[in-house]
Amino acid sequence: MNPHSPRQSSPKKDREERTKVEISAGGIVFKRTPKGVRIAFIMDPFSKWAFAKGHVEKGEAIVDAALRETREEMGLGRLRVIEQLGTIDFWFRDRYRPETKGVLVHKYVHYFLMQAPSRAKGSPQRKEKIRRIIWVGLRHAMRTSSYEDVQPILEKAIASLANGKRDDHTPSSKVVR
Repeated sequence: MNPHSPRQSSPKKDREERTKVEISAGGIVFKRTPKGVRIAFIMDPFSKWAFAKGHVEKGEAIVDAALRETREEMGLGRLRVIEQLGTIDFWFRDRYRPETKGVLVHKYVHYFLMQAPSRAKGSPQRKEKIRRIIWVGLRHAMRTSSYEDVQPILEKAIASLANGKRDDHTPSSKVVR
């Protein structure tokens, strides 16, 4: 085959064609109880303790996607965004979706600290293979988290909550019912 043939693409172009960028958003949810602050974890489809997140839809604001996805996956009706915690990114090869199976994905996940009512329990979204929801004290949160790449975001959330800088009446909060 002629290496200059117009039908043959360059290795760089092949890489570009097989790479996809995804933007997701989610929340680290806490509640204040008589026994102290509790952080919610979901057991994801891979049997790991994680935080709710999902894809940002076309035209949707990142914070709105974070609220929607967290609400849906955790079955929580009232959440209040307290602050943006940061963004992580990672690479993976898609193994599940037929339209992108085998594609290398660069995923960005924007996380927000969210407050739930003190009596919130939540209900895992079975359709998304969320298996359980647990509420963990601040002292145990770092040990509970299964994903290393989320640890800096969780550390920021814990520091904010431990310092008592945030409360139930943050004026800039956004409530979703």
